[in-house]
Amino acid sequence: MINSIFFLKLLLVPLLILGVTLAGRRWGPAVAGWLSAFPIVAGPILLILALEQGSPFAATAAQGTLLAVIAILVFTLAYVWASRRFNVFGSMLCALLTYGVALAVLQSTKIDIMLSFALVIASLLITPLCFPAEAPVPIAPTKSSISDLPWRMLAAALLVLFVTFSAPRLGARMSGFFAMFPIMSTVLVGFSHRYSGRAFAVALLRGMIYGYFAFATFCLLISMLLKEQTIGVAFLTALASALIVQLAVKALLSIYQARTVLR
Repeated sequence: MINSIFFLKLLLVPLLILGVTLAGRRWGPAVAGWLSAFPIVAGPILLILALEQGSPFAATAAQGTLLAVIAILVFTLAYVWASRRFNVFGSMLCALLTYGVALAVLQSTKIDIMLSFALVIASLLITPLCFPAEAPVPIAPTKSSISDLPWRMLAAALLVLFVTFSAPRLGARMSGFFAMFPIMSTVLVGFSHRYSGRAFAVALLRGMIYGYFAFATFCLLISMLLKEQTIGVAFLTALASALIVQLAVKALLSIYQARTVLR
């Protein structure tokens, strides 16, 4: 059992990131962003926390992960606005600093799970409206090589190992916050900005926002179901529900985009 969990830590998330990266190269930044916002990093971390620390611990961690989505949205807006003036390093530094400030504020906030969910949904609806108004820019195809993939996968594996091994010292809520560290945003967006240009990176970040509706649903259900159901039932139900929400959001976006084109 211990060896199985250890291999889960090492392999599952890096392989999921590999899939998202290849999807982005095949179908573009919007699809990559949409997929990367699905719980492919935080989901496995919460699963491992449930297996190692118990369901009550993981349920509390899931609530922290849910609330941390707001910090990720702050990161997103900071990067988009900073990238109008700075290069990848400067933009990422601004984004990570503002993320840290947002996380510190959220960590000191004590609210229940339903209010957390409502705040996250409201933030997801507002964030796209806060993007700078810019003329459409052609998005260049990605020019990065396969050599950057190991770095993306390594970063994800290190995050999983850090959170799961440090969980007893961090506590449930802080473990949940760290599970939502913007590893996908940092690595995917950073490489995309460098190799494919700012327009590609901004499109990727915008795509992530729409995927977080499913992510928020996943965290909400994990936090609630782990208090009453087995780990397997809780995670399967949460994943299935997140997938339904993900597909519904995608369908609504397609309808909206089609109507916009017709106008």
